[in-house]
This record gives sequence, C-alpha cells and structure tokens, in this order.
Amino acid sequence: MVKVAACGICGTDVHILRGEYLGEYPVIPGHEFAGEVVAVGERVSRFRAGDRVAVEPNIACDNCYNCLNNRQNFCLNWQAVGVTRPGGMAEYVVAPEKAVFDIGTLAYDEAAFVEPLSCVVHGIERAGIRIGDRIVILGAGPIGLLLLQVALSRGATDITVLERQAARLDLAKAYGARRGVSDLSDLTPSGYDVVIDATGAPKVMAATVALARGGGTVLLFGVPPRGSALTLDAFEIFEKGLTLRSSFTSLRNSTQAIALLQSGVVRVNDLVSHRLPLEGFERGVAMIEQGLDGVKKVLLVP
Repeated sequence: MVKVAACGICGTDVHILRGEYLGEYPVIPGHEFAGEVVAVGERVSRFRAGDRVAVEPNIACDNCYNCLNNRQNFCLNWQAVGVTRPGGMAEYVVAPEKAVFDIGTLAYDEAAFVEPLSCVVHGIERAGIRIGDRIVILGAGPIGLLLLQVALSRGATDITVLERQAARLDLAKAYGARRGVSDLSDLTPSGYDVVIDATGAPKVMAATVALARGGGTVLLFGVPPRGSALTLDAFEIFEKGLTLRSSFTSLRNSTQAIALLQSGVVRVNDLVSHRLPLEGFERGVAMIEQGLDGVKKVLLVP
C-alpha cells in the first residue's frame, strides 16, 4: 500500500474519462504516481514501510503466449493500475510488489514521471535512433520534451521540434533542440532520419511520411482518439522504403527511467506547471484539453 505523494494527469487519463480508452467505469484513474510505502503483504520481500517508490502501472500475467515471448506489454490478461484497477488519484493505492520500484532520494514530483518516461524509453528504442541522426519531434508537450531528451541521450545531434506554444519551444531549445518551428510548412520535406509524432492528432500524424527521408523511420507515439482515421500516402511510403512504427506503453523500462532521472540525463522539474489537490482533477483535465498557454504537466497532490 502506497501513500500517494504526487500523481500526474496524462493525456490517457483524459481519454479514459471520455470513454475513449481501455478500462471500464467505475475506476479511480491515475497511473503516473509516486509515494511512500505504508504497509506490505506478508509475502513481500523487497519493500517495507517508509520506502519511497514509484509504481509501474502495467501488470502482466507472465504466463500467456505474449508474456512468455517477452511481449508483456501485450499480455493477454493485461491489467493496469489506474486503468483497470484503482489508481493513484487517491490518498492511498495498492499495487503488486513486482510493479513497485525504489526511487531512493528522487523527489516525488520527479518520480511521478517514471511511468511516462518508461514509455518514452520504449518508444525511442523502437525508433532505432543512431548516433548523428537528424530528428523532428512533432509536439513539445511533456511527452515531446521527454522524447527530445532521451533521443539526445541516444546520440541524435540535430533535433527540430514543432510546437505552437512559444514557451514550450523555448523549453525545447533549453533542453537541447537545435531549432524550433511553429508550423508544419516550416519543416523540410524528406529532411529527417527519424520523424516522431507526439501529438496524437491525425492531421499531424499524416504529415510524418512526407517529412521522412528515403529509408527513414516514422514513430507514431502520440495517442490518437479511438476510431480516428489516418490517411497516408501509400506510394510515398513504398517509394521511400520507410519503416513505420507505433509504440504501446512500456516494456519493463521503469528501471531505466529511474536511472535517467536520478542521473540528471533527463530533467523534468521545468515540466511541472501546476500542482492541484485531488478535487482539482476536472480542472486539470480542462486545462489540458483546452491547451492553455503555460500548461504542461499537471500533478495532483493528495
């Protein structure tokens, strides 16, 4: 049992609230959180009361066909804290021992980023970024800025970021982006080794193929609305010999995420724009949906 210290509102939480994602009502949301262990079951061996932890929300059965082939994120019996089980937008939450990770002295606000950062690590691994790659990231919300930092850590040297909000573009440059633009027309056609969509907006996602160079890679990372259609130029995909990939949750990447945060390779303090009490959940969702200037990661602090 974890006493929650900080829980992030994620775009996925908005989709869950609107009935556009996995899970069924009633459910307590919240899958990006950290806190203090206050009680443990009799068979728990790695933790005791007082430990500071983050929770990996994805719970695999470890016994189905996908789990036995190291595809735990596609577990046929998949569950997730905050999606199919009660989550971290509460004062206390219970999670299985295997889903809990020691954060040491990492601040709780930072540790609330372990889950989204683990997803980003998995996505960057799927993108196959190489040293010296030219990359464009579409969207500089909290996820886009995490993608930027992890891509740099993998050796990318020339990253362009597309974002309409000037403050987010400034932050992207502070985190290492070589250039920032505010309109798709400002980007170079066929100019990038890897194109990463972090918006989930079908109109933006559709532009990725034109931006990738021949033999390049497109990573569709953002979460689009369920049932939305995506139109891509089939001949251009063929002609360029592109690799198109998506990325779903994470695949045992929480330890890597904690290491990146503890080392300072990934910085997240500037990504937190608002801290609200639990009763501020709907207000936080409204701010995110409206895309208000200055809104980045909204944390609920019980």
